[in-house]
Amino acid sequence: MIKKSISITAAGKKELEAELNELIKNRPVIAEKIATARAFGDLSENEEYSSARNEQKMAETRILEIQEILKSAKIIKAVKRDSAALGSTVVLDMGGRKVTYTLVGATEANPLEGKISNESPIGKAVMGKKAGDSFDFNGKTVKLEEIK
Repeated sequence: MIKKSISITAAGKKELEAELNELIKNRPVIAEKIATARAFGDLSENEEYSSARNEQKMAETRILEIQEILKSAKIIKAVKRDSAALGSTVVLDMGGRKVTYTLVGATEANPLEGKISNESPIGKAVMGKKAGDSFDFNGKTVKLEEIK
């Protein structure tokens, strides 16, 4: 089985490691919730027990997911380039509205934080473009103003 490498920034890796450590640190708290809820008796109608077990399942699933991401992670180095690439921060003029995005791998994408995936429609459109280039996106002309 061939494993696909996952592109991630150094900051994204650090965030995942912090999340992983927090989840691992929280295991005893969840175990205590389960033990306390189990003491209430009949597990078939025990909402506290079901909720604690569900919390445990979600935490363990996320721990495994993060561990797999970190095993396959390929760190993107933010290097000043002539054209937009993974790790680049770009300033776009979208019809008079300026937006700033950092191009990241799909795992790290969070548009609310200005991190867009190179696999997203706008990410694909901007990849490889140079400062000053214009391109069509959703029927509108977008200009790549700056690459940081």
